[in-house]
Amino acid sequence: MTDSIRSTRAAEPVGPYPHARRAGNLLFLSGVGPRKRGSKDIPGAVVDAAGNLIDYSIEAEMRSCFENIKTILEEAGSRWENIVDVQVFLTDMKRDWANYNRIYGEFFPAGPNQPTRTTIEVKALPTGGNTPIHFEIKVVATIPPEAQR
Repeated sequence: MTDSIRSTRAAEPVGPYPHARRAGNLLFLSGVGPRKRGSKDIPGAVVDAAGNLIDYSIEAEMRSCFENIKTILEEAGSRWENIVDVQVFLTDMKRDWANYNRIYGEFFPAGPNQPTRTTIEVKALPTGGNTPIHFEIKVVATIPPEAQR
C-alpha cells in the first residue's frame, strides 16, 4: 500500500510532489527545506534592501528544517525517533561542516537508534523564492504498527 502525504502545517513543497509517501511500514520524505508554511522567507537569512543575501545561519536553517520534518512525520503517523536514514544536502561544507555536525548531533545523538547518514555538497538548492537556502534534508522513517492503516 502506498499513500501520498501532504502536510497542512509544514512548509509547502516548491514543486509538484508530496511531502512524503508511505510504502508498507516505511515513510519516504521528499527533500525538506527551512521555509515556514505560507512564507518564502528563509530563517537566518540576512538580506540587504534589494533582497540580496548578505549572510546566513546554517543553525537557523537546520532547526527550521528539523521542525518541518517533525511536523510531516507526526502528520503521517510516525515520529522523530523512527528515522532510520538521513540524506543531507549542504551548499558549503567548508564553511558549515563544524556547525552542521554540532547541531546534527543535538538532534541525532549517538546510540543504538541513530540513523544512517549521507551528506552531499551541492552547488544550489531549490528555494521557492529569491533567497538561496544552504541546507536540505531527506529522511526515511518507519511507521509504528499502531499508526499503520
